[in-house]
Amino acid sequence: MFVLAGATASGKSSLAVELALRVNGEIVNGDAFQLYAGVPITTAQPTGEVLKVVPHHLYGVLPVHEACDAAKYRDVAMRVVNEIRGRGRMPIVVGGSGLYLKALTHGLAPLPPVDAALRQKIAVLTPEERVRHLLELDPDAEVNVPLPNDRYVSRALEVCLLTGQAQSKLRRQWQDMPAQCAGAVLVRPREELWRRIEQRTDGMLASGLVDEVRALPADVANVAKAIGVRQALDFMAGKLTRSELREAIVIATRQYAKRQGTWFRREKELVELEAGEGETDAGLASKLLEVCPGLVK
Repeated sequence: MFVLAGATASGKSSLAVELALRVNGEIVNGDAFQLYAGVPITTAQPTGEVLKVVPHHLYGVLPVHEACDAAKYRDVAMRVVNEIRGRGRMPIVVGGSGLYLKALTHGLAPLPPVDAALRQKIAVLTPEERVRHLLELDPDAEVNVPLPNDRYVSRALEVCLLTGQAQSKLRRQWQDMPAQCAGAVLVRPREELWRRIEQRTDGMLASGLVDEVRALPADVANVAKAIGVRQALDFMAGKLTRSELREAIVIATRQYAKRQGTWFRREKELVELEAGEGETDAGLASKLLEVCPGLVK
């Protein structure tokens, strides 16, 4: 398995296609929000034309009402990865969701089994009380647990109570990266990345981002944190002008790219692939094959 990571708008998707063509590969989504159907523009999912070039998997496969986390993603993605391996092809996992990618490559720490007696005690609480109690024990649960989903909240609370530790801390305990797995982080100069973010934002707005968000069901909790959703909702409510909408998306995307950069700089097992100004996907793929010779069987 090969992982191609990097910041949003850095050009991972097109580079992955070039790489897949060279190594007999198939592409697996490694982005948390690109898993969802109904938001292909907002989440910058690969277009129909690109999907025809090489096989792509796990794009737009979840309904927006279905919650997902790193553990669930790992289960689903590993099945796809193993199917690709079974065909004698190279799985290339592409994305910028660091937690999901690491769950896939390193595996998650084992969590305690269900405790029936404790689960009954938790069930007596109201959903609001369960959320409040969870956040008291684990403030970071707001980031990695879909709080509107009572089943996920109850299980997270159960783990906290059984282990005496924050479940979010447990989920950040990793095994070693397996020898048969390798990866790279695509890095671009900040000024170029900022330009690419602006260009992509303009393209998404021109392609109908606002109409796409307008068509979502009333409960969008699972995709509410996808950049563009909240901003489009504010625009539709009259809180933002069109130019303010664009600026809000650009700023949020830049902030997200900075957080991604911080995460991936800590991932020392991933090779840094530096993209020069105007460097083509073909040139980057050749460079990648030089620094990761194991890609070629």
